[in-house]
Amino acid sequence: MARKKIIAGNWKMNMTPSQAVELVNTLKPLVVNDEVDVVFCVPAIDIIPAMEAARGTNIQIGAENMYFEEKGAFTGEIAPGMLTEVGVKYVIIGHSERREYFAETDETVNRKVLKAFEHGITPIICCGESLTQREQGITIDWIRQQIKIAFLNVTAEQAASAVIAYEPIWAIGTGKVATTEQAQEVCKAIRDCIAEIYDEATAAAIRIQYGGSVSASSAPELFAQPDIDGGLVGGASLKPDFGAIVNYK
Repeated sequence: MARKKIIAGNWKMNMTPSQAVELVNTLKPLVVNDEVDVVFCVPAIDIIPAMEAARGTNIQIGAENMYFEEKGAFTGEIAPGMLTEVGVKYVIIGHSERREYFAETDETVNRKVLKAFEHGITPIICCGESLTQREQGITIDWIRQQIKIAFLNVTAEQAASAVIAYEPIWAIGTGKVATTEQAQEVCKAIRDCIAEIYDEATAAAIRIQYGGSVSASSAPELFAQPDIDGGLVGGASLKPDFGAIVNYK
């Protein structure tokens, strides 16, 4: 069975609640595509207004982060139960910006992944290498390590429903895009790694996105690759261009 494409927007720290509603209303008619799962991952304060604006459409609203505890003295964090109560089905975990600026590690990513599955939230698990790592030829080794730790104690059934987002750090917000061959090579290596950890069936089921300066012009070729099942889109998800990415063919 063919994997359904999943194209997610990562709004990052953009859009006030009123701006979020306006953007959802602008994009609603542009992102209609039953062949693709469309997810807007938005700042926490925008989740509820964006949900209301997207009601009755094909747009699902996701979160950009969550914590790995149920509740407690964790000032500023958001618990998984808070997300599920308002209907959140997806959460981005381990984005390179979270790792770089907020000291997230492979181990905390794993704890968040396990907690997301516990609550029935699909994690969009991010991985990616820096320019130095690519230049030193350790990209695949680095990515495999990130994946193996992220999936520690995750069952095969859970893994099959996960989403992995491969984002080369050197291509995020830089306008540089990995070549189609580079993107496919790493996404295939990720799928091979999942097959090693679990089995071929799990590897065949898991969806792997490419992220990093995805545009309306680069999307068709990227998404045509056998191991690329959609995209995690940053800047372009805040513009009408996102409609062209969702309707890439």
